[in-house]
Amino acid sequence: MAQLLEIADELYGLPLRDFTPARDVRAKELKGTDLAKQVKALRKPSVAAWVVNLLVRRESEQVEQVLSVGAALREAQASMSGDALRELTRQRRQLTAAVTTQARRTAREEGTKVTDAVADQVEATLTAAMVDADCAKAVRSGMLVAALATTGLEPADPDDLAGAIAVPEALGFEAPARAAEPPPRPDLHVVPDPEADRKAVAAAEQVLAAARAGLDEAVAAHDEAAAAYDELAARSLQVQAEIDELRGRIAELEASAEEVDDDLSDAEETRDEAAAALRNATEACDAAAAALARLDR
Repeated sequence: MAQLLEIADELYGLPLRDFTPARDVRAKELKGTDLAKQVKALRKPSVAAWVVNLLVRRESEQVEQVLSVGAALREAQASMSGDALRELTRQRRQLTAAVTTQARRTAREEGTKVTDAVADQVEATLTAAMVDADCAKAVRSGMLVAALATTGLEPADPDDLAGAIAVPEALGFEAPARAAEPPPRPDLHVVPDPEADRKAVAAAEQVLAAARAGLDEAVAAHDEAAAAYDELAARSLQVQAEIDELRGRIAELEASAEEVDDDLSDAEETRDEAAAALRNATEACDAAAAALARLDR
């Protein structure tokens, strides 16, 4: 299984167009072994899944930021009010949208254009990773073959999750970060082309500017999410303190209630004794009156 995961990690880190031929070559190299069948059975990822796998390897820090924020939000979610949840959902969308924008740029650098429909699937996958811990593990594996989606109200369906990852054992595997392949060294015998060099520099500057813009957006979204989390964490502590205070007051009232019950029981006995004495006195008085009446006759 370790060897299968190693091969799968290599294949799912390739450009999308290279996946199938590379997989078939590896399966042929392993011909006659059980591993060959397992490698041959590895499915080609969808474009959205491939983009997320690429993002995990090339932009690992941004992915870790998304997953870390998601884990923190899941812990804080239980104590949030409706308004806080709506605000947090808005900020979460900002963060996933910013990272999706970076994912589109990274895919374009690899020669794959990401349509709006695919970008929506990428963003849905990142959102699922934020709201569901198992989806986060699937994304971190870098071996998705299909996009993920979840409502956030329930855990991801195990069958859906199993169908979206290359092999079940990949759930828990963490794809290592990889830098982009360096461009081929220029042919020293080629006559320099100043105009081509100028265009290349201009294109590189545009890519850098776009990357910085994406980073600024992601940082801003992260700062907003962190501020919201800190505010909600403080509110949670305040509410917990109020709950503790009320619980203390309830304990005091319960103790007072027990004392009152004891006093009430004693008062009930005293009342019953007084009532019995009253009956006896009344009977004695009636008897004395009757005796007096007989003497008067």
